[in-house]
Amino acid sequence: MSGDSAVNEKKQEKTLSRIGRKPISLPSGVQVEVLYGGVKVTGPKGTLEQKYHPEVVVKVGDGEVLVERQSDNKFHHSLHGLTRSLIANAVTGVSEGFTRTLEIMGVGYRVAEAGIGITLSVGYSHTVDIQPEEGVTVEVEGNNRVHVRGIDKQKVGQLAAQIRRVRPPNAYKEKGIRYSDEVLHFKPGKAAARKA
Repeated sequence: MSGDSAVNEKKQEKTLSRIGRKPISLPSGVQVEVLYGGVKVTGPKGTLEQKYHPEVVVKVGDGEVLVERQSDNKFHHSLHGLTRSLIANAVTGVSEGFTRTLEIMGVGYRVAEAGIGITLSVGYSHTVDIQPEEGVTVEVEGNNRVHVRGIDKQKVGQLAAQIRRVRPPNAYKEKGIRYSDEVLHFKPGKAAARKA
C-alpha cells in the first residue's frame, strides 16, 4: 500500500512540474508586466491583473512567460502549476476571450434578453432575472441558448454556473439548463422498468 502511494505521489509531482515548467507563449499584441505579488496582462480585448503567491517567481522573456518555484516540496509544486495556469488563462482571456454556452431544455422553457441581463422562464410560477457582473456579457440565441462571454475565465464560469443552478437538468426528464458540451445520462424511471 505504501509503495502504491509513493508511486502516485511521484506521478503527481511529475504532472505538476510539467505544467509549471511549460512556458506561456505570448500572442502578438499581448503584454505582461510583473508587479509586486501579481502580473498585469494587457491585450486586444482588455486588461487583467492576476495575483500569485510571493513564493513563486514569474519572469517575462522574449515572447514568453516563465514560472519558477523556490524548492521541490509539495507546497511549491502545487503553487507552480496553479500560478502557471492562472497566468495562461489571463493571456488567453485578453487575446481570445472565453465563452460558455448553455441550452434551455423543456416544453415552454425559454430565455429572453432583459437589458444587459436575461430573464429565464423555466417552469416556476415566476421568471428568474440574471444580471452579469462587470466584464461579463450574456447573449441570447433564439429562445433556448445563452452565450456567456468575457475575458476573465473565473467570472465567465461563475455566471454560467449561476444560470445553470436556476434549473439543473432533471435526471428523469429532458428538462432544465445544461452546458452545451455537457453529457447527460437520463434515467428511464419506474414506468420504463415495469414495461421491461
